Amino acid sequence: MSHPHPLSVWAQNVAPSPTLAIDGKAKAMKAAGEDVCIFASGEPDFDTPAFIKEAAIAALQAGQTKYAPTPGIEPLRIAIAARYGTDYGFAVKPAQVVVSPGGKFSCYLGIMATVNPGDEVIVPTPYWVSYPEMVKLAGGVPVFVACDDRAEFKLTPAQLEAAITPKSKLLVLCSPSNPTGSIYTRAELQALADVCVRHNLYVLSDEMYEKLIYDGGEPVCFATLGDAIAQRTITVAGFSKTYSMTGWRLGTLVAPPAIAKACAELQSQISSNATTFAQYGALAALQEKDKAAAAVAEMKTAFDRRRKFLHAELNKIPGITCLMPGGAFYVFPNISSFGIDDVEFCTRLLEEEKLAAVPGSAFGLGGYLRLSYATSDEVIRQGVDRLARFCAKLNK
Repeated sequence: MSHPHPLSVWAQNVAPSPTLAIDGKAKAMKAAGEDVCIFASGEPDFDTPAFIKEAAIAALQAGQTKYAPTPGIEPLRIAIAARYGTDYGFAVKPAQVVVSPGGKFSCYLGIMATVNPGDEVIVPTPYWVSYPEMVKLAGGVPVFVACDDRAEFKLTPAQLEAAITPKSKLLVLCSPSNPTGSIYTRAELQALADVCVRHNLYVLSDEMYEKLIYDGGEPVCFATLGDAIAQRTITVAGFSKTYSMTGWRLGTLVAPPAIAKACAELQSQISSNATTFAQYGALAALQEKDKAAAAVAEMKTAFDRRRKFLHAELNKIPGITCLMPGGAFYVFPNISSFGIDDVEFCTRLLEEEKLAAVPGSAFGLGGYLRLSYATSDEVIRQGVDRLARFCAKLNK
């Protein structure tokens, strides 16, 4: 009797999300009664604001439980388009907006709409873990450009120029960055945009953390850096990080009309639409501006306090250096001085000190850790103590 055929090349070549794997292992240990400090997952520790939940409950009770239009319910697309006008002076038509089941899915749609098999996609490292896998699923080839802490984890125009070949099709940018929290200035983004226009590259601009910027900084919407770049840019954002709605699975995509239409058609064949009643919760987040602003301000205040505390404490630990992140809710400390592989470092850290962190190599840059400060002050205090104790053992 013959064996069944092997699985597809896609199934064999895709790597599972390392952040979710470590988070899962840590949560399993915690469920088994172990005292684990979890710094692994990029998920706000706040509940979704009540007014957003109430809007979704009202929609459920009103019978909003059927298929929605593939690119999203019309009032939400109108509100998203209007938000880009208000926030950035970016004139967006509702037809350019696609609401999808999560920002991750929005990124995937943007890549699927623009990348052919064999096309090269430039991905600065450290990268968010899913970008290379999405590129591979589209048949594309990820081309990595290392951007370490000496460059504040940011891609330079010269590095971008050097990475471009006749096969280059798309650049993936993320600012504020997951995993580092670093932010590009407007001038830095403009310089990259100029290179992209000159070489006719599409850009996937992941702006998921746009509302989580500290020290009075303002977000920059990449597509607003000139008409030529607007014609080439797919802007991804969503509700997960801003409004603590990770489980709602609602991402947004804004793109030139032809790309937006292609993304909607792809979505129609893959997922039909984002969950109908959840979209009414998102609509409330955009329409009830005062309540939304208050909820975001409360979260930002907590994240900012934790950011400063964690940054200061990490830099007190002999052997660790850590840049101050300007946004998101991650720090990316350098642990290369210990002379131990970062995967082994994190494995032992979880086993010996019950502290869950993600190795930098999961994001394409070894010798670092990603710690999320989207967790309670108490967990952060305990976690820093455990990390200091672990590093002291390594230094002996």
